[in-house]
Amino acid sequence: MNSASWGDRIGRRARIRGCLLGGAIGDALGNPVEFLSLAGIRRAYGDHGVPGLVADDAGVVGRVTDDTQMTLFTAEGLIRAHSRAASRGIGGAETALVRDAYLRWLDTQNHPAPPAGDSPVRTGWLRHQPWLYARRAPGNACLTGLAVGHAPEQSGRLGEPGPVNTGSKGCGTVMRSAPFGLAGQDAEACFRLAYWCAQITHGHPTGAYAAGAFAAIVAHLLEGDSMAGAVLRAIELLRRHPGHEETTKALRAAVDLAAEGGPTAEKVETLGAGWVAEEALAIAVYCALVLPGADEVAPALLLSVNHSGDSDSTGAICGNLLGARHTDVHLPPSWLVATEGRAVITEVADDLCMEFEQAVVWPAGRYPDH
Repeated sequence: MNSASWGDRIGRRARIRGCLLGGAIGDALGNPVEFLSLAGIRRAYGDHGVPGLVADDAGVVGRVTDDTQMTLFTAEGLIRAHSRAASRGIGGAETALVRDAYLRWLDTQNHPAPPAGDSPVRTGWLRHQPWLYARRAPGNACLTGLAVGHAPEQSGRLGEPGPVNTGSKGCGTVMRSAPFGLAGQDAEACFRLAYWCAQITHGHPTGAYAAGAFAAIVAHLLEGDSMAGAVLRAIELLRRHPGHEETTKALRAAVDLAAEGGPTAEKVETLGAGWVAEEALAIAVYCALVLPGADEVAPALLLSVNHSGDSDSTGAICGNLLGARHTDVHLPPSWLVATEGRAVITEVADDLCMEFEQAVVWPAGRYPDH
């Protein structure tokens, strides 16, 4: 391997690590204030809002939520799907295997420890991490969507409602979808896979398109594109599909607002509260665009959580974007050290990188082929 390709490999790993770890930091920053208004945040923490990682209602600093939990299981599902395709020479079951991974996440929400069972769904390394067995305000659509139905078919036309929770476009589709952009495919393939897997739990096309656009942005960032360039390319990709208008309008609003400069929480709130997918994506994109420097990661993350609304999800999505753009090297060290699950998140990031670079023989039970 020449020095250039070695450098590319190290840079890719740093971006993947940055994406997953940055998302966890943003999630932990927003967790304690998720259900507070901007006025309430300022009453509790001062005029500038949350200044960094603060204790949640249980008095714990740095705890992540379902956003980070589901992101890890997304990565696990993609690793299994790729490993199966590589070992058996077949593919096309990505949505089914990602859904299986989300069922393992669902176990962490319904049980205090790994439940017994010998089904292929109940296998693997990630489900044995004790810290993941915690309910951190999971979205209702994520819970109910996994309780019924099957993985959606990857045939059908984009822009049509999915079969589960047909009216739901909650941000649960976006906050878990960064790994689709890290899966070593071109941006359009990442977009489509995120779209279909969003419909595992949320049937509204806008929820799926926002997830797809997010995955495409991450894919472009992984290849070294600028934040602005990655967002504009994702918008162009969106425009090819019927029913894209809500997501495109939200992203355009974020781009235009960032061009004005002068970031404030009040400007963030003009984009919405982040409870629905396109608003959460727009808020995260705005914060990443208006404070684009590698030395501005901390203020961008703080901007993304200090607003009335779904602060942990907007923080997580923004952290994914900033980490993919600037790598883990530029994540605030004191926040990173204090973030729950950091070692496991790093390991999953490295596994994701390895899986999509070369054939890997995993330890038995880690990412079983089934």
